[in-house]
Amino acid sequence: MPNEIITLVFVHGWSVTSMDTYGELPLRLKNEGLKNGLTLDVQEIFLGRYLSFHDEVRLPDISRAFQAAVNDQLSGVIASGRRFMCITHSTGGPVIRDWWKTYWKSSGRCPMSHLIMLAPANHGSSLAQLGKARIGRIKSWLSGVEPGQGVLDWLELGSNEGWELNLDWIENSKDQVGTNGIFPFVLTGQAIDRKLYDNINPYTGEAGSDGVVRVASASINSRHVMLTQPPLSMDQQGNIIPLDFTSGAIVTAPKTALRVVRLKSHSGSDMGIMNSVLQDSSDVKSADTVSAILQCIKVKADSDYQQVCNDFAAKTDQIQKDEQLETETDLLVIKRHFINDRYSMVIFRVRDHKGYPVTDFDLVLTAGANDDPNHLPEGFCADRQRNRLNPETITFYFNFDILNGCDAIKDGSNIVRPAIKPTTMLGLHIYPRPVNGFVRYMPCQVKASAALFNNVLLPNTTTLVDIVLQRIVDKEVFRTEQLTDDLSLLKKDFKGTQPGQEFAD
Repeated sequence: MPNEIITLVFVHGWSVTSMDTYGELPLRLKNEGLKNGLTLDVQEIFLGRYLSFHDEVRLPDISRAFQAAVNDQLSGVIASGRRFMCITHSTGGPVIRDWWKTYWKSSGRCPMSHLIMLAPANHGSSLAQLGKARIGRIKSWLSGVEPGQGVLDWLELGSNEGWELNLDWIENSKDQVGTNGIFPFVLTGQAIDRKLYDNINPYTGEAGSDGVVRVASASINSRHVMLTQPPLSMDQQGNIIPLDFTSGAIVTAPKTALRVVRLKSHSGSDMGIMNSVLQDSSDVKSADTVSAILQCIKVKADSDYQQVCNDFAAKTDQIQKDEQLETETDLLVIKRHFINDRYSMVIFRVRDHKGYPVTDFDLVLTAGANDDPNHLPEGFCADRQRNRLNPETITFYFNFDILNGCDAIKDGSNIVRPAIKPTTMLGLHIYPRPVNGFVRYMPCQVKASAALFNNVLLPNTTTLVDIVLQRIVDKEVFRTEQLTDDLSLLKKDFKGTQPGQEFAD
């Protein structure tokens, strides 16, 4: 029986100008595939190239061009009844997800059967906010070209475009994973290549990331939580009665295979998840990467996919335990410990019930039976970043292991970090502005509870939290006056009208 012929399409990440970005991975897969009964003919491997460093090019433009490339270059494959598999790196992941959503999710059987994403920036990158000039100098990203602002805007944490793509995946893709849809996979590292670390930009050494993309951001095992402020009412004294948030349906994305690959970073010839792979099978440093990709390629049925999901989860759990404590001595004068915990990313979006963004607010997290922010453990929040173009959106990067509690971490008999007690209750208070005026808002809260903790925080995931506030419109915004024979009313000056104590329904 002849070997099965597999068509692979490689799609690179952002700021790439050379096909060298793929390294020797295509040839390595070809060689290893033959040993596994798979023919990956180099003539069947299409190395995608797109221009992302022009400011006017946006991510949907690239997915649109990819559709044209599929029509032009893969028509023969599709006409033969075969489907292709796509292997992406970095921004290539969201590019192909946008292409699939736009052109194929609701338009029949997609010509792509497998989407294997290496270090995908599915929820963006913390580095994207640093700006074009600074990112262009960061070696751990991909150096050598000027960044394109259009793609960079998409990649900034909490962007509207990123939110909409991921929300659609969470809410509308339940029946899209499988033989009749696509088989999606996420493979990412969480190791830092210290030789590429940029001391000016500590994000390049961020724990829980590969130096560019966080594991939680790469994963599409996401969920959406809705917190809505109830309609407001007044007491007998004319004061607005504040009410706590009500929680809507919590929607979870379809289960997707997620694999943390051992000792891999985002880029670079030494540790990069794609670029460091050598053609020779004796390259043991990339064996974990190659074997994981081949596992993805060999999936043919829904049962195969579920088995890979379970296997990836078990291996990820073991690798994250093995890599939790990193000891560095080669590049540093003194021995130094790096703790690689598991992290959760939560993106909050604050709007009012009329759909307007609320951009001026304080968001305070609380914990414990007393609903107190001082009861949160030290180091629980590793980062907080507000989106520049969409300031109603703010992204928190939480250390899940610190919040969830963990055993002591030891280097031999030396305790690097003592045991941490779990935080079992989490709360949220929001203080929006303005609180006075003709249009205003009222504070609202979710008191600390185990429910909020469990619904929002999961390791290696991103949760989208929609916060909807009541938009209070004062009745003084529009008043009618009854016209009488007293013509002086026509000359009445109402420039000095002040807000009252009544609001419109």
